[in-house]
Amino acid sequence: MQFIKTDIDGLVIIEPDVHRDARGYFLETYHAEKYRDGGIDAVFVQNNQSKSVKNTLRGLHGQWRHPQGKLVRVIEGEIYDVALDLRRGSPSFGRHMAAMLSAENFRQFFIPPGFAHGFCVLSDVAQIEYKCTDFYRPDDEFTIAWNDPAIGISWPVSEPLLSERDRNAPLLATVSDRLGTA
Repeated sequence: MQFIKTDIDGLVIIEPDVHRDARGYFLETYHAEKYRDGGIDAVFVQNNQSKSVKNTLRGLHGQWRHPQGKLVRVIEGEIYDVALDLRRGSPSFGRHMAAMLSAENFRQFFIPPGFAHGFCVLSDVAQIEYKCTDFYRPDDEFTIAWNDPAIGISWPVSEPLLSERDRNAPLLATVSDRLGTA
């Protein structure tokens, strides 16, 4: 199992060991001791799964008072997964990083608390499963515009399928004064 550190502190890409034979494959999708040794010392309290069609873009979503860390993986299809650093005082505040995650490459993306998260679907269908470090609280969630020019994410879809909330999300500059204080 490999834990690949990124240019943004705290973001980690995990490449698990996949054991294949004529019957198929086996892999550990989470092992607390191995993840702790790899620099991920998180306690996960909730698992989520979503299914989306091609060109769906979900995000960027964050939480005001109860930020969720996430361990994201794809169990069907392929996505372009994005984390945006919203940690006050972080040298990488406002920077983002993306990872290609698929059912074929088995990669996982660890996003610690304090980041906004979003993804777009590149395959016909994608199912995403992710562990969270805090419980979902609908009244605590906010959105940031997926196409905010100040962030500059190069999404690999030109006309994404968006929810009404994501279509009308404010720019980062509009919400940044409330980060860490709400």
